[in-house]
Amino acid sequence: MNPASSRVGLGLDAGGTQTRWALASAAGELLAQGQAEGLTGLQMLSPEGRRALQVTFADIAGQALSHAGVSAVCAGLTGFDGDTAEPLVNMMAGAFVVPASAVRLFNDIELACRTAFEPGQGVLVYGGTGSVAAFVDAQDRLHRAGGHGGLIDDGGSGYWIAREALRMVWRAEDEAPGAWRQSLLAQRLFDAVGGSDWSHTRQWVYGASRGQLGALALAVAAAAHEGDAQALTLLQAAGRELARLGQVLLRRCGTRPLALAGRVFELHPAVEEALRAALAGHEVRPREPLQPHVAAARLAARLAPGVAAGVAAGALAGPPGQGQP
Repeated sequence: MNPASSRVGLGLDAGGTQTRWALASAAGELLAQGQAEGLTGLQMLSPEGRRALQVTFADIAGQALSHAGVSAVCAGLTGFDGDTAEPLVNMMAGAFVVPASAVRLFNDIELACRTAFEPGQGVLVYGGTGSVAAFVDAQDRLHRAGGHGGLIDDGGSGYWIAREALRMVWRAEDEAPGAWRQSLLAQRLFDAVGGSDWSHTRQWVYGASRGQLGALALAVAAAAHEGDAQALTLLQAAGRELARLGQVLLRRCGTRPLALAGRVFELHPAVEEALRAALAGHEVRPREPLQPHVAAARLAARLAPGVAAGVAAGALAGPPGQGQP
């Protein structure tokens, strides 16, 4: 048997809300997939964060390794940069029982962009817990706009939508206590945090993770689907914020097709409609699931043993000429 044909790759696509994993063979066959808690490369910066990462990696290993042993791992992680590559590679190597040389790391947005386009082809606009636009040029260099985190910006993201909605609701309460009773948006948010008193919001928000706060965007979307005008206006504003990220990279890197990814676009049609209106005249491809975790698994399965660990380079596409695995 050809040893290469028996290799199995594990791919991870990790965001603040959830981590998706997949197993694939060297021939590209999808063997299994699943999900676990969200994680971020920023967790490497604190002892508590590192312990949480170890727990999540152990969970994924328990799920994935029950299907097959893996020979290599490729992962895209939000909040990751090269500064934490070596300790993170070593942690993942231990969790998934592979050599450190068989672990490849990307930032999650670069992984998604390389899944959507060959280098030099197009711009990806991503709206999830955070928001960012990315372009990998023909020289294999990553260009990005946004992605600065919810405390600074992340316009149009789930975190941004939740933050803006809570601000809107509590300003209305300041002006007219009890106004929430006439607001579907406020009612859905208060259902999510467990009560209408400020103490409920304060305890929930300041005890929540970034991903948990971003998930409050689901309550905003629920209100919009029920006809709440404030919620609908907010989701339209999110679409324009995401369009802005695409416009920034088009101005910097030249006109190219755009692709869309991320769960914010699944909240309500108003998000994508507002984005497309703001980007009128530019090619915005029909939205399709990118499945970066599957692309990463296929790349991992093709990794030759003994390559250097750290930040990966090169396209994630399958056989030459294919834009997506």
